[in-house]
Amino acid sequence: MWHNLLLMSLLMSSRNPRALVSGGSSTVVLGDTATLPCKKPDTSEALTQISWQRRTRANPLDDNFYVIDATTGPRFVNGGDNRFTFVGNIDDIDGTIQLSNVTLMDEGTYTCIITLFPSGNHRREMPLRLLVPPSTSLEDNPVILGDEEVFIANCTAAGSKPPAEVRWNTSSVSIILRTTSISTQHENGTATTVSSLFGKPSRDINGGLVQCVITAEGLTEEKVLPLKIQVHFSPVDVSIMAGPKDSFECKSEANPSANITWKRSGKSLPQSARVQGAVLQFSSLTSDLTGLYQCEARNQYGRSEAFFYVYVSEVSQVGWVLFGLLLVILIGIGAWKLYQSGKWRSCLPGEGESQEDPRPPTSAPADPSELVRLQEGSPVESSSREAD
Repeated sequence: MWHNLLLMSLLMSSRNPRALVSGGSSTVVLGDTATLPCKKPDTSEALTQISWQRRTRANPLDDNFYVIDATTGPRFVNGGDNRFTFVGNIDDIDGTIQLSNVTLMDEGTYTCIITLFPSGNHRREMPLRLLVPPSTSLEDNPVILGDEEVFIANCTAAGSKPPAEVRWNTSSVSIILRTTSISTQHENGTATTVSSLFGKPSRDINGGLVQCVITAEGLTEEKVLPLKIQVHFSPVDVSIMAGPKDSFECKSEANPSANITWKRSGKSLPQSARVQGAVLQFSSLTSDLTGLYQCEARNQYGRSEAFFYVYVSEVSQVGWVLFGLLLVILIGIGAWKLYQSGKWRSCLPGEGESQEDPRPPTSAPADPSELVRLQEGSPVESSSREAD
């Protein structure tokens, strides 16, 4: 019984010429070269010709377009297309062809027909599948500080075949962000996918780094588009820091960065004051520095201020010399009177119990002619306010 089934199977195979033609399928990226194989192996029959048909977007009906004659070789029929090239071998009954610079209109089904004598035609259909890599773009939307959820960015993978996958990597941002994705199919078989990013515009996410990750069959590797989130807000936390060489720096947090302006209340800045960006520096310590100084930080969303007071006295170095001489004279007169009264003996060892003077010791006053020497980088005692 098994021998009869095997014999019947062999007979049916010999009557089915399609089973004797080897071929396959081809998947190719837009613009590349596709290979369409067709071969009739292990036969002693004579080759008459190999012909090709196609059913594509450009030719929706079966269309004979290429013939490989056993005697005269390959030729086009029903119009030529020089993108097709015969790369097989007539002696081996190999009708493989190649199609260069493949377009979307070439996608479809291709049929190879091998005509042998005496068995006749042997057919094999094979699909040509096209991959189109997407055109990618990232559009950010700078937002203003607030409490309501807003649109932050769009990531687009346009004209992809098949549709691309678009996702967001937001692991570096501490606050949860929401995403949506929409895919639109086009008549030419491609699709455009847009993924949107939403979140509450807080200072916590300002400057946060996120990534749009795009994967598609038409790409050799995933495409990563980085984005730095921008949340715009007016200047806050304005402070004045002491720097080297009697300099003071005005600092603030703002986006975009604030423009810094230095002023003195009721007066213009003294000649010995120099301003370089956010830094105010005094080249010499003179009495004309005295006053209330204002640091203003401003951008298009608002402004904020900080203040500190500078006092330099008019006491000169000559005055301090005279003060020292006067102090020496007074100490000398006091010593002479002590000697005259005889009380100096009680100050000698063993001449009486020492008594603690209840009056505080005399000391020279602190030099008011200098600015307070602050440690470099330390904050200046100042006041700040957000301007209306």
